[in-house]
Amino acid sequence: MRYILLLLSLGLAFGISDPSIAKQPKVKPTLFVMQMTVAEELQQRRALLQIAKVLEDIGPDKVRVEVVAYEGGILSLLANNASTASLVASLHRQGVKFKACRISMKASDLSDADFPLEVEFVPAGAPEMIRLQLQGARYWRP
Repeated sequence: MRYILLLLSLGLAFGISDPSIAKQPKVKPTLFVMQMTVAEELQQRRALLQIAKVLEDIGPDKVRVEVVAYEGGILSLLANNASTASLVASLHRQGVKFKACRISMKASDLSDADFPLEVEFVPAGAPEMIRLQLQGARYWRP
C-alpha cells in the first residue's frame, strides 16, 4: 500500500496524470440567439449588460451569443448610440455577433454607414432568428 501511494505521489509530482483526461473532447459552447426588438434605450442597454454578465459568470468557452436586431431594436446597434455603442464594441471583442435587419434599416432610413464595423447585416431579422434556432441555437429574449 505504501508503494502504491509513493507511486501516485511521484506521478502527481512529475505531472503524470490519467491519459484519458487529455483525450476528452472539447465541449462546444452553446449558442444563444437574442432577439432585440425594443426601441427604448434603457431596455437595450440592460439587454447588452445581461449578455456581459452571462459571459462573465458562465464564460465565453461555454456560451456564444448572437444578437439579431430588428424593428426598433436596430437602434441599439447604431454607431452614434451613446447608451450602447461601447457595450457593442466590448461584447464583440468577447465574441458576440451582432446582426441588423435590412428591412428595418430601410424602414428607418438607415444605411450600412450608420452602424459600426462590428455589425453584420441580414436580409430580414425574423427569418434569421428562426434559421439560427433550426441550426440549434437557443432563443433568448431580453
